[in-house]
Amino acid sequence: MSKKKFKDTKVGKFLTKKVPAIVGLVGDALPDAGILGIVKGLIEKESDIVLSPKDKEMALELLKMDQIELQEVTKRWDSDMKSDSWLSKNVRPMTLVFFSISYVLGWFLEYPLDSITGLVSLIIAAYFGSRGFEKVKAIGR
Repeated sequence: MSKKKFKDTKVGKFLTKKVPAIVGLVGDALPDAGILGIVKGLIEKESDIVLSPKDKEMALELLKMDQIELQEVTKRWDSDMKSDSWLSKNVRPMTLVFFSISYVLGWFLEYPLDSITGLVSLIIAAYFGSRGFEKVKAIGR
């Protein structure tokens, strides 16, 4: 599951140049099937004056690529959880703990944290976002 914001996806970058209004609506959201479905609807309904048929086709193709990327990451994380390896099941929680402790220690020791702040945010979003997705997926079965 990708944890970059919609505006940072392939289709998000393309639409930022062509139709910034669409990206303005969902740009800071984390991409998931719902958000990508909404964006697909917005692309398809956009006027040919604003977004040419060629650009619509390109945007829909990039959207499809982003959806495939999202599915592949989810498959990879699912296979990690089904593995018999202790390390593959626990690498995400261990990474979260390591970087969280490093961040707090850096804060106490007054180190500049600019370089690690984005990374810690990404790790937290990936861990808790994916855990939420896994729980929703388990409930839907």
